[in-house]
Amino acid sequence: MFDEVYIEKLKSNFSEAIRVILSNKVRTLLTSLGIIFGVAAVITMLAIGNGAEKEILSQLELVGVNNIVITPIPDEANESGAEEEDEGSTEPKRFSKGLDILDVNSILDNIPSVKAISPEIILDTYVTKNGRQNPIKLIGVYSDYFEASNITIDSGKNFTDTQSENALPVCIVGKKIEKKLFTGESAIGKNIKVKDVWLEVVGVIEEKFVSKTAQENLGIRDLNQDIYIPAKTFLVRYKDRKNDVKDKEDNNNGFFISNRNQQGPKERKPRGNYHQIDKLIVQVNNSSELNATADLLSRMLKRRHNDVIDFEISIPIQLLKQQQKTKQIFNIVLSIIAGISLLIGGIGIMNIMLASVLERTKEIGIIRAIGATQEDVILQFLTESVLVSIGGGLIGILLGIFSSYILEITTGIETILSLSSILLSFFVATIIGLVFGIAPARSAAKKSPIEAIRHE
Repeated sequence: MFDEVYIEKLKSNFSEAIRVILSNKVRTLLTSLGIIFGVAAVITMLAIGNGAEKEILSQLELVGVNNIVITPIPDEANESGAEEEDEGSTEPKRFSKGLDILDVNSILDNIPSVKAISPEIILDTYVTKNGRQNPIKLIGVYSDYFEASNITIDSGKNFTDTQSENALPVCIVGKKIEKKLFTGESAIGKNIKVKDVWLEVVGVIEEKFVSKTAQENLGIRDLNQDIYIPAKTFLVRYKDRKNDVKDKEDNNNGFFISNRNQQGPKERKPRGNYHQIDKLIVQVNNSSELNATADLLSRMLKRRHNDVIDFEISIPIQLLKQQQKTKQIFNIVLSIIAGISLLIGGIGIMNIMLASVLERTKEIGIIRAIGATQEDVILQFLTESVLVSIGGGLIGILLGIFSSYILEITTGIETILSLSSILLSFFVATIIGLVFGIAPARSAAKKSPIEAIRHE
C-alpha cells in the first residue's frame, strides 16, 4: 500500500514537472545550455581520448618494441658530411664513408644489448604484370627485420641464411601486392618481375592498417604495398649507392687537390645521398637499455664516420610517449572546459529554480494548505530540476556524438565512441540536476503555508 502511494506521488510530481517545463520552453532551454555543452564536451573528450589511445597502441605495434631507429643525413648544399672547407680555413672538413653494411655488422658484433638489427635499403621501382607496370617500393632487409618491426609473415616463410648470404632472387611481398598481382590465389612459389629481375615469392606479410598520422610522424610506409628482398640481393642485383657515388666523390676530391694552392674560397658539389642504407633498425633486449644503447651507438658511429655526425638516432617509443603526454594534456584541458560548462549549467538550474520558487510562492502555500508535506514540495522541485538536467543531458549526448563524427571527418583525428562514456555523461547530468536542485527545493519547502498564500 505504501509503495502504491509513493508511486502515485512520483507520477503526480512527474506530470506537474512536465507541465511547468513545457510552459516555459525557452527559459528551460536556455537554462540547460550549460548542461548540453558540458555533456557534449565530455563525450567528445572521451571519444578523442579513446581514439588517441588506440592510435598510440597501433603505432607501438607498427614501430616494434624496444627499437632504436638510425637514419642517415644526405649531404646537401649546406650540410656537413664531406670535404667542405670553412671560410678562411685551409683544412678541409672530415670525410665520412656514410652509413653502410659494415656499420651494421660492427654494431651487431660489439654491442651486447642489441637483440636484432636490420638495415632498410629502399628503391622506388616497379613490378611488371601482364605488360603493365605497377609502382612499388623495393626494400632490402635482413631476416631479423620482420621480428624487430613486429611484422608477421602470414603465409610462406622468412628468408633463410642461404638465401641471404648468396644473394638469391627471392622476395616477401605485402598483402596488397599479392591481391593485385595474384587475384584469388596464393603468391607463394610464383615469380614476379621487379624492374629487370625475376624474384620468387617465398612469403606474404600479414595485412596491417597504417594511418596517415603514423606515416607522417613515424616515417612508416604502407607495409602492404612493399616488396622485401635480402639486403645482399638488393646490393648485388639492383643498386649499391656506395659504388654509384664513388666516381663522383673521386672527381670532387680531385677538384679540391687541383685547386688546393689557389686563393679564395673553394667550392664543391654536394655528395648527395652517399649512404649505402636508408634506415637502420636496432632492437635491444630490454626497454631499460634504450637510452644507454642509443648513446653507445652515437659514439660508435661518430668514431666510425671520422667524427662526422651524418646520421640521426631516434627512439620511436619515446616519441610516442611524448605524443601521448601531449594528448593527455589536451584531454585535461578539455575536461576542465567540460567541468566548467557543467558547473555553469548547474548554477543556471539552481538560479532558475530559485526564480521559479519566488514565482510560485502562492501555489506552494496552497498545496501545503491542502495537505502537502515539506517532503512532497522538495520532491516536486527536485523532479523539475532533474528533468531539466536530464533533458539537457540527452541533447548534449546527441550533440557530442554528432561533434565526434564531424571532428573525425573534418580533421582526421580518430574518435571512438563508447557506451560507457555516454552512460557516464547521462549519470553526471542527472547528478548535476539533483545536487543543484536541493537548495531551491528546500527553500520552497521551508515557506510557511499562511505567508505563502498571502504572498503577492
